[in-house]
Amino acid sequence: MIYQLHKSQQLYCDIETAWCFFSNPENLPEITPDTMGFKIVSKPETHKIYEGMTIDYKVSPLLGIQMHWQTIITQVSEGRSFTDFQEKGPYTLWNHFHEFIPNEKGVLIKDTIDYKLPMGILGQWLHRMMIKRKLEAIFDYRYRVLEERFNSNGRKKQVL
Repeated sequence: MIYQLHKSQQLYCDIETAWCFFSNPENLPEITPDTMGFKIVSKPETHKIYEGMTIDYKVSPLLGIQMHWQTIITQVSEGRSFTDFQEKGPYTLWNHFHEFIPNEKGVLIKDTIDYKLPMGILGQWLHRMMIKRKLEAIFDYRYRVLEERFNSNGRKKQVL
């Protein structure tokens, strides 16, 4: 079964600031909970993503078990969107579309994640019992970090 997760957040910054932050893979650890044991193991040639870029991570999503995760950037529309696709990792499918929509307040960021778990019926059961909640918790953490970084007490920060 393919699941879909949708998240969005208003950031009070300009599109260049948002794009620069999100399109730099080295910022991923900042928006990932420490409990995930997230570590980038490949050294990107650049801080700027590009179509075809491969990024290798170590991650401990459940029970502290460390796993290798490799994503490839399959689509980039500069300043508008990019997609990372799991090449190797814990999911049967992981396709994460990041979208950046400028507006009068700054930038609305939207995430759409299509994912599928291995193990058939057992994977579906695990999704209901823990994985869905775990993903929600990861994105809740990310939301809080981004609020603190880009949104000062709910008031608009100066747009550069």
